[in-house]
This record gives sequence, C-alpha cells and structure tokens, in this order.
Amino acid sequence: QVQVVESGGGLVQAGESLRLSCTASGLTFAYDELGWFRQAPGKEREGVSCINWSGSMTYYVDSVKGRFTISRDNAKKTLYLQMNNLKPEDTAMYYCAAGVVCSKSGLGPAPNYWGQGTQVTVSS
Repeated sequence: QVQVVESGGGLVQAGESLRLSCTASGLTFAYDELGWFRQAPGKEREGVSCINWSGSMTYYVDSVKGRFTISRDNAKKTLYLQMNNLKPEDTAMYYCAAGVVCSKSGLGPAPNYWGQGTQVTVSS
C-alpha cells in the first residue's frame, strides 16, 4: 500500500520561509519522479516543481523560480520543497505527488500517487 504524506505547512508572513517535506512508502522511491502541486481556493491545481530520480533535472513554474528549491533524499525516501521569500500569492494547499511525468517543460497532470496536502498560508 502506497502512502504519501506531506508536512511542514503553516502560516507565515510575506518574505519568510518554509520547508515542506514529503515521505513516501510502499513504492520504489529512488526510481520515481516526484513533484509538488498546489491549489488555491477558486483556482485550478498547478504544477509547482518536479525532480527526476537522481535529482539531476528539476522544473519550476515561472512564479516560483529563484525562490523555491526542490530536492530529494532517496535514502530517507523524502522529498523537500524549500520555499523562500514567500508571497501572499503562494497561499495554497500543497500536494506531494509520486510517479509524475517530469520534464524541463513541466509536470504531467496525472501522477500515480498523491498526498493529502499541507496548507501554506502567507500573510501580507
């Protein structure tokens, strides 16, 4: 049984940082492409970032480039999203996804597995 669990969300002020973590069990983590999506109220879900199995290739949506960093620790079966200089428009539910299609042009819309989400709220 595959379980994907996010943590690290919270309420911060604009300009502050958060680090999201995602652990995955029940799958061959080291060979899966992984990613982060987010969905704000009233908006469509958006692919934020993804990373290939080795960490040698990453993708970021334009709105987070230079502020967010995705990384992974295959030994710990953990995915991270370091979010710096957060802005109110980053407020959303953030979802970890495993088995994504990750390329330099973006994330595929239908990952194999999803986490339950962690809320990030940025106040101005």
